[in-house]
Amino acid sequence: MMHPVLPRYPQRLGWFVLVVGVVIGGLCDRRAGAAEGGGYPKVNVATGYTVDPAWPQRSADRPWDAMPGVAVDAQDRVWMFTRSKVPVQVYDTHGRFVRAWGQGMIGSAHHIRIDHEQNVWLSDVGHHVVQRYTPQGRLLLTLGTKGEAGEDRTHLDKPTDMAITPSGDVFVSDGYGNNRVVHFDRNGQFVKAWGKLGSGPGEFSLPHSIVVDSRGRLYVADRNNARIQVFDQNGTFLAQWANLIVPWGLWVADNDDIWACGSSASQWRPGQSNLGVPPKDQVFMRFNSDGKLLQLWTVPKGVDGQEKPGECNWVHAIALDSKGNVYVGDIIGKRAQKFVRQAGRTP
Repeated sequence: MMHPVLPRYPQRLGWFVLVVGVVIGGLCDRRAGAAEGGGYPKVNVATGYTVDPAWPQRSADRPWDAMPGVAVDAQDRVWMFTRSKVPVQVYDTHGRFVRAWGQGMIGSAHHIRIDHEQNVWLSDVGHHVVQRYTPQGRLLLTLGTKGEAGEDRTHLDKPTDMAITPSGDVFVSDGYGNNRVVHFDRNGQFVKAWGKLGSGPGEFSLPHSIVVDSRGRLYVADRNNARIQVFDQNGTFLAQWANLIVPWGLWVADNDDIWACGSSASQWRPGQSNLGVPPKDQVFMRFNSDGKLLQLWTVPKGVDGQEKPGECNWVHAIALDSKGNVYVGDIIGKRAQKFVRQAGRTP
């Protein structure tokens, strides 16, 4: 005869199995979620950048073309050097127009720099000169002989950039026609030159940009050699940072971090006139003054004529304001853009 309580045992056992199954299943789901990233803390420890698509406020009477030069002055005003009919254009950090000048004065724009006295320096590859202007556009000094290419004390050949020390000495990357760095004193007098075409230490293959840090060391974007070379002001080779980037533009921050823009290191491809043309990607790197890579970020490379905000197409120049926002100019995209810094935090 069956005991009347016995039929309850299978029922209770079923409920027990069901509860255990739910618990085990939940644990498995949680583990699976964690494996997929669902259970990880979403802490942004890396610095990011978000493009400001409304920057700057432009008007039809100030068109842009290829944008090889961008600089930021002591008041966080952004200076652009573009290959348009109004080559020098200035906007504040909010995108408001400040001033423009240079119509009919420039052969072909390249890099732009602001010195410690807030004078404006332009490298003109079309006229083979480097020139210093007041912020209002009055010419103060010309290095090289306008309209004449050469390789001597008074001639340059498509100079690409210039670095100005606090004492006023000027170091020119004499880059497209020559492969040297030329030193002038604050009065524009020739001091010395160094470098030649090649890939060894102290040699160049298209020195494309140059900056100087607070200790007086010079950093040269040796573009076709896919490296940054470091020198003292006598031209003594100190170091090279190779196999990281094909550098197009350099910027030195107040803390002596060196920023570089360009494309990732590559080898020559058939038909290229310069290494990395067209670039396969768009890369930004930040180094300390000893060459340690501190930060790397990229943006999508835009399609010619269809570039979207936040994309670059042949990025050529980089500059930062006092808040760490990044301004870039590119050639095919024919524009400057502002990337707003989104700081990460250390967990």
